[in-house]
Amino acid sequence: MRVVVNSTPIIALSLVNRLSILKKLFGEVIIPKSVFDELVVAGKGKVGSKEVEDANWLTVLQPQSKEVIPPFLLGLDKGELDVIILAKEIEADLVLIDEKAGRRVAKAMGLKLKGTLGVILMACRENYITKDEAESIISQLDQSFIRISPRLIKWFKNELRRIEE
Repeated sequence: MRVVVNSTPIIALSLVNRLSILKKLFGEVIIPKSVFDELVVAGKGKVGSKEVEDANWLTVLQPQSKEVIPPFLLGLDKGELDVIILAKEIEADLVLIDEKAGRRVAKAMGLKLKGTLGVILMACRENYITKDEAESIISQLDQSFIRISPRLIKWFKNELRRIEE
């Protein structure tokens, strides 16, 4: 499965020392060059920077299409726009984006989406982590600088209860 990932899921999973979940869940994990630069170059010393730099299993690609619409007009940053363009170009199976505007545009473009919480649920369903670990991860993220709405936390906990052990 080919997945194109934006910066926020990488930062969130790095924050809880679970970036490797992406490697376990997906055959090919791709980030656009702009996301790499945001995390490793501009974000040097911040959460996710070293993890991405050390993740030799991540593929960094530059989208070939030129932007027709400036990203700010869509409410997106450069990384989100590149994730969407790249996913369309390579016919990715899945896009990982957390931000609402990015998700809206990706969905409108016909891309299949998941966010960080969906990835954590997927890891739990695939038995890479336990339900207790999943709850702990969400608790850690909720107490960090990562913003998760109470509505999403409630959804996550309901979905977690549905997973059979």
